[in-house]
Amino acid sequence: MPALQRSLVLAKPDAVQRGLATEVIRRLEQRGLKIVGLKFMRIDASLARRHYAEHEGKPFFDGLVEYITSAPVIAAVFEGSDAIAAIRTAIGSTNPAEATPGSIRGDLGMERGRNLVHASDSPESGAREVALFFQPSELIDWHRDLDGWIHE
Repeated sequence: MPALQRSLVLAKPDAVQRGLATEVIRRLEQRGLKIVGLKFMRIDASLARRHYAEHEGKPFFDGLVEYITSAPVIAAVFEGSDAIAAIRTAIGSTNPAEATPGSIRGDLGMERGRNLVHASDSPESGAREVALFFQPSELIDWHRDLDGWIHE
């Protein structure tokens, strides 16, 4: 049986500004992934630097921090069987020009630096990123919290 995983998904400033954040969420829900956390927020520089820590020292690091802090984002945690791979396939290649048609970036993305969405790239980064953006009390346990309300 595939592993149950959680991934952080950010509808980046360009998705919010272009009115596409709900489309990002809709497409991931249609794949069968469940939202277990959701918030509309501004990311401050401290959080952005921790989020992108693996890129610190690279020439594009400051641009990443500047961009993700430039406007509000929607932060979500999605859960599902092999959620990381499912989400990465649904969003498409980092460069929208190379993204598969039918993927979020392939259909809606404009350029590499404004590619609409971030998603965790491994179960380990998923756990780390979710913990950066959400307190445990902000996350729903579908089986515990909603048992009897929605059936799979």
